[in-house]
Amino acid sequence: MYCEERSERSGFREREIVRHRGVIQTRDNDKVAEEFPIALVFNGISHAVMMATPRDLEAFAVGFALTEGIVGSAREIFDIEVFMREDSAEVQLTVGQPSFLALKGRRRALAGRTGCGVCGIESIELLDLHPERIEPPAMHVVATNVVIARAAEALQDHQLLMRATGGVHAAAWCNPEGEILAVYEDVGRHNGLDKLIGALAMKRIDMKAGFVFLSSRASYELVRKTARMNIPMLATISAPTSLAISIAEQAGMKLVSFCRKDGFVEYTEI
Repeated sequence: MYCEERSERSGFREREIVRHRGVIQTRDNDKVAEEFPIALVFNGISHAVMMATPRDLEAFAVGFALTEGIVGSAREIFDIEVFMREDSAEVQLTVGQPSFLALKGRRRALAGRTGCGVCGIESIELLDLHPERIEPPAMHVVATNVVIARAAEALQDHQLLMRATGGVHAAAWCNPEGEILAVYEDVGRHNGLDKLIGALAMKRIDMKAGFVFLSSRASYELVRKTARMNIPMLATISAPTSLAISIAEQAGMKLVSFCRKDGFVEYTEI
């Protein structure tokens, strides 16, 4: 059984700063989002080093394993141990032998920047750009002005780390009515999504019965990760990319962006 404890770190550090307002300078303390390397180790072999915010690392590791296709379900993860250091962390996962053998067959060295989901891939052929169709029943969620407005209006109140630092992304899980049920934050938008998906999987929540709302743009890797988990809809505050739209269409997933209190833009008619 894997561990379900949440990491204890706050996700920020305090620094002394000089604040400038016109000709006035004042010394103050500021909260800055933490960012440092997180090594993900599977059955004793290091697979990836991601730059992330060091909190909720168990959920992050589970989500990464799922959204990268390393395991097919959270039940294939038997144990998780987190080793925190001053400026880095290591998460050791024990996965089933079939998953580990498949991972060794396509193992890559991945030095992941906070804004990049595919850094370290050795060739274009290794990019996973052709998702399977989302398993039915997929569309438990209908995008309406009321649903999107409810999520968009409430998201800021759930972004506690963003409020403290001004420098992180949020990934929210919403029910079909647009009520926000869980939020995870990270300096990397895809890390935040992995944390959210990992937490949902650890709690065995049905990911077909809600949607993800992100405080970022909709890039290809975010859509690909969401589609892999059979989540029927992805909503984002900012714009999508052309590849993100294409992957959503292939997967049969609803993609809506520019989500505001007064409207949204629908990019896939599913």
